[in-house]
Amino acid sequence: MIVITAPTSAIGRLLVADLLDRGAELRLVTRDPSRLAPEVPARAEVVEGSHGDAAVIDRACHGAEAVFWLAPDDGNAPSTEAAYVDFTRPAAEAFARNAVRRVVAITALGRGTPLAEHAGPATASLAMCDLIAASGVAFRAVACPSFMHNLLRQVGAIKEQGTFSMMIDPDLKSPTVATRDIAATAARLLLDDSWEGSGQVACLGPEDLSPDEMARIVSEVLGKEIGYRRIPGAALKERFTGFGMTDAMAQGMIDMFDAKNRGLDNAEPRTAESTTPTTFRQWCEDVLKPAVTA
Repeated sequence: MIVITAPTSAIGRLLVADLLDRGAELRLVTRDPSRLAPEVPARAEVVEGSHGDAAVIDRACHGAEAVFWLAPDDGNAPSTEAAYVDFTRPAAEAFARNAVRRVVAITALGRGTPLAEHAGPATASLAMCDLIAASGVAFRAVACPSFMHNLLRQVGAIKEQGTFSMMIDPDLKSPTVATRDIAATAARLLLDDSWEGSGQVACLGPEDLSPDEMARIVSEVLGKEIGYRRIPGAALKERFTGFGMTDAMAQGMIDMFDAKNRGLDNAEPRTAESTTPTTFRQWCEDVLKPAVTA
């Protein structure tokens, strides 16, 4: 039995589909089962509720061998530590209580670097992983840079203004990864019962790209000029709080992007194992273009 948290997330949906196709026995923890793909409930056990709820996650872990752990985005959290570490604490206790053997979680890059000490959600996600590892399970952290998928949040601006914006230096080359490749890595780890101890597996995509290079690729794929605009941290924080994010979470996001600008995502060495297959161009063809032209 494999427990999947956040099964309706960008990673979770792909992971569930992949594991079901491979015949895995799944238990899905979700606040809203209606958001699952229509064919999924008949093929998997569903536990309704938040995986941050002690009773829910304890019930989900009963008799489970492995767990996929993904802390949800929570802009309403009072702090990044609350969003990641405090949210995960009941689960870490449930893993130990129910003798879960293996846990795979999604986290940020930068472990062991000075930049990771003050990087908002990235810092908190690394602390979350320490908490899980301390529960005694065999543990693998799937460490990722920014997701290509995040660009979907700017489909409106790309359509209407011909631009997308981030806080990242326009010339800074850094890795970016497709959620399909993260899900594939997580599936491989969840189905492999041979590994032990604690460790990290990085997913870096196949290449490092700057925002200006990304804009050029998006332009070529869409067949029209798309520009990149760097937004100052103060303006981005104001945008976040305008969306309803707490001040602490908004500042945490700014701290993370500042750390990325100073090389947080560039510290992880690129290896054959950490290089995942989906190029940014392919992702734009497969995912971004249909979203923009819909």
